[in-house]
Amino acid sequence: MKEKGKPLIIVESPTKARTIGRIVGKDFLVEASVGHIKDLPERELGVDIEGGFVPRYVLIKGKEKVVRRLKKLSEASPRIYLASDPDREGEAIAWHIAEEIADGKEVHRVLIHEITPRGVKEALDNPRGLQESLYRAQQARRILDRLVGYKISPLLWKKVKRGLSAGRVQSVALRLICEREREIEEFVPEEYWTITAELEHPSKPPPFKAKLSKKGDQKVEIRTEDEARAILKELQALKFVVHGVKKKERRRTPAPPFITSTLQQEASKRLRFSVKRTMVLAQQLYEGVALGELGHRGLITYMRTDSVRVAPEAIEAARNLIRELFGPEYLPSKPHPFKSRKGAQEAHEAIRPASLDLPPDKVRPYLTQDQYALYKLIWDRFLASQMAQARLEQMTVEVKAGEFLFNATGTVVKFPGFLVLWREEEEEDGFGLPELQVGEALKVREIVPKQHFTQPPARYTESSLVKELEEKGIGRPSTYATIITTLQERGYVVLKDRKFHPTELGRLVSELLVANFPGIMDVGFTAQMEEKLDQIEEGKILWREVLEEFYRSFSEELERASREMRDVKRERRLTDIICDRCGSPMEIRWGRYGEFLSCSAFPRCKNAKMFVRDEEGRIKVVEEERAGEDCPVCSSPMVIKRGRYGRFLACSRWPECDFTKPLTTGVKCPMEGCDGELVERRTKRGRIFYSCSRYPECRYTLSYRPLNEPCPSCGHPFLVEGRKGVFCPNDGCDYRRELEEK
Repeated sequence: MKEKGKPLIIVESPTKARTIGRIVGKDFLVEASVGHIKDLPERELGVDIEGGFVPRYVLIKGKEKVVRRLKKLSEASPRIYLASDPDREGEAIAWHIAEEIADGKEVHRVLIHEITPRGVKEALDNPRGLQESLYRAQQARRILDRLVGYKISPLLWKKVKRGLSAGRVQSVALRLICEREREIEEFVPEEYWTITAELEHPSKPPPFKAKLSKKGDQKVEIRTEDEARAILKELQALKFVVHGVKKKERRRTPAPPFITSTLQQEASKRLRFSVKRTMVLAQQLYEGVALGELGHRGLITYMRTDSVRVAPEAIEAARNLIRELFGPEYLPSKPHPFKSRKGAQEAHEAIRPASLDLPPDKVRPYLTQDQYALYKLIWDRFLASQMAQARLEQMTVEVKAGEFLFNATGTVVKFPGFLVLWREEEEEDGFGLPELQVGEALKVREIVPKQHFTQPPARYTESSLVKELEEKGIGRPSTYATIITTLQERGYVVLKDRKFHPTELGRLVSELLVANFPGIMDVGFTAQMEEKLDQIEEGKILWREVLEEFYRSFSEELERASREMRDVKRERRLTDIICDRCGSPMEIRWGRYGEFLSCSAFPRCKNAKMFVRDEEGRIKVVEEERAGEDCPVCSSPMVIKRGRYGRFLACSRWPECDFTKPLTTGVKCPMEGCDGELVERRTKRGRIFYSCSRYPECRYTLSYRPLNEPCPSCGHPFLVEGRKGVFCPNDGCDYRRELEEK
């Protein structure tokens, strides 16, 4: 008997819905929820602590129309498949959708790890029920984060300034950055010297360099120039003779295919992508791209994973391709046995190409430059992971000059193996040493002493911060992009030369949190909490027990902090700057945008000014309107200036620091293949409009102010604000809402 209606597949993303819709054809309806439909309420805690930490979920504002449509479609559908992403967050979305639309109907949960015909068919053929333990793990994380954010943030507002935030994981990441900065400031460099001899054999090229390592049985440590010169004087009269030659074959195994964190690290190092940019691009490649006659295809497997497992059929396809492209000698006798870290979700696969029939060059015409770069990175890493080991010959030569011993090491690639596809950054083939024999005399071309200083630990880059968070078990790879973005948006850190520098505000917040919430700010505690969330997912412990245990110690810290936390708002520091209105001295206070100068006669005199400090710490008064962010070059406040074509942002230390940038809206340009942002501009007649920052390459313009939030009805990447309200600029979409009161 033929079913009435079509089965309904519900996913989060409109793009994902279009890709799956083309795969399943007319036999299914495919709809998007456009992300979460329910969450904790925005303006209240939304958690009944006394009643057992029961959360109160509400429909997200603007999602009413989406839910009504899904309900209507589900009523006419014989079966409902919930196909949100295969992780905790996806399980929570599926759970909430089922609560709203199931109405007694049986719903099926399907996990689509790759959006290909095979991947979708396999998922639909193997549905399961909703997994409560997975949902409870996500719910516990959400409640933990809500408790920390809603309990500590108001305290920071009261003691420092409004608009600050604290987070269970974000604050620990901030602590790492601030502590690294303190290590750098307290570091005292130590001088040391090295001595290198450039040598050659009379008849055996090439020349080579050997470094002084020992004198007799003692390691040589040269601290001063005088010591280096004394050794150099001794060496001048000595003969250099080959003392020992060792050869050893080394084998190098390829790295495993990407997981989320390693993809973020390599994309940062090799492509200079931010972690956020990497995840946006990976989501696009996973959800699907229009490939002309090839159709709408998902190009990679699911990109939020901590497992290096690869499906047997994918390994076999990779081995066949390697044999075809490079020859059988590049194929190991059996696949390499990669092992995931402890606690990895082995139900997921590593990040790999969804189909090896779509090499990067074949799909390049259909991808943006950034999409292609990331896809090629994933392709090369996966294929290299299945290739043969590289064979290297390492040769070590010891050279004696009297009591002094010099060492030289050379490496030659005998068989490249996987290195034909994947090398570490700036890795070269190495260099060889001449075929020397023990006892042979060598000619000295030059002996060079060189001064060095010990270096402080390096500041974190996005790549090294992700690596540190992963190694310490802080957060999960899927959260790293949000953590890093939040730290920057709150003004706690700035990126200079791709390295994180904590701002004065960031250091203050970190100092206050470490002093008053030692439990939450402890790195070990944060890692243990992640393990407990994993145990909730595995059904080993109850989610309420975890929350109760956490809240007992947290509430004690919170009560103590409310009494004892330093009240920065009330602090006053007098300066030698005189108020230009009443003649009283000005004092430094904290306000909405951080430190500012206020008249000490306040409230009788309400004169206030911004200031910056020069390199010697002296205060310079700034007159312009403050922009609420810091200069990425020198960390001084940015100010809003007016120019010929409208307002723009400039460093308050101008002209000493000449950094400027357009007044951006934070909204990406919607034109295909463009990576610009919409910026505010002004016509010659004074009318404000918005255009792409990549003008004249991109000439997209907009009359209304864009808002950085997707349309909840059709999924358009941004809404716009007009005089009568907020609406969607997408033709054919009738979404509209009234302006919120300000």
